[in-house]
Amino acid sequence: MKNRIPGLVGLTAVVALALSACGSSDPAAPAAGASSVIDKIASDKKLTIGIKFDQPGLGLRNPDNTYSGFDVSVAKYVAKELGVEESAITFKETPSASRETALKNKEVDLIFATYSITDKRKAEVSFAGPYFVAHQDLLVKSDAADITGPDAMDGKILCSVKGSTSALKIQTDYSKQVQLKEYGGYSDCVNALKTGAVDAVTTDDIILAGFAEQNAGAFKVVGKGFSDEKYGVGLWKDDTKTRDAVNAAITKMQTDGSWKKALEEAVGKSGYAVPEPPAISEK
Repeated sequence: MKNRIPGLVGLTAVVALALSACGSSDPAAPAAGASSVIDKIASDKKLTIGIKFDQPGLGLRNPDNTYSGFDVSVAKYVAKELGVEESAITFKETPSASRETALKNKEVDLIFATYSITDKRKAEVSFAGPYFVAHQDLLVKSDAADITGPDAMDGKILCSVKGSTSALKIQTDYSKQVQLKEYGGYSDCVNALKTGAVDAVTTDDIILAGFAEQNAGAFKVVGKGFSDEKYGVGLWKDDTKTRDAVNAAITKMQTDGSWKKALEEAVGKSGYAVPEPPAISEK
């Protein structure tokens, strides 16, 4: 004969329901249960957006803990079009190596972080956009007249960051006698350029323009861009509903003049020539 404690079954059921309710509202997992960022916004009116924190002109965390740059401006504009006010955005630092992981784990809802659209990445995440097309270029001192493009680097010292293929591309395709030097980050490369330890820095032109803007008068972007890097908005895999909404927001930003204004404010003083906005290709 089995002994039963009166009410135990009912009490257990109540505890289980309570624990379940606590788990579903865990603030550490804001995207849990949502299959689309648009659906998530409908319920909480918030966004967690991945950006870079160390790229002037694009994504930069300022000393007062505000954020600035073209990526940030586009992110704020898109968020507002999606129904999220700036005060309800949480910006999360998303380094290049962790972008796919952050989206797949739903640690962020969207990424605006010089995120080039590639077939390899599209196997893991989805994209909207592009909202900008960058080109690999060179940053040099403002008085450097002898470096006119990637084919003028023979005998020069060229800097890029560890793990990047940008400098190697110049050595392989344009100037075989260039000397390559690697540092941990682009800020280190720019400091080396400032002291004369290197003759040029290479990466995407818009990134270089941001450093030229930050160091007004000291540097210039050569302006002989090569290669195309389509910057897209990183999305959860197969989130077509959000993709379409973000594309519509980007298109509106391009047509109402806000896109050009944001880019001019971000890097206009660097001498960088503001291009025409790109056509949306991720549909």
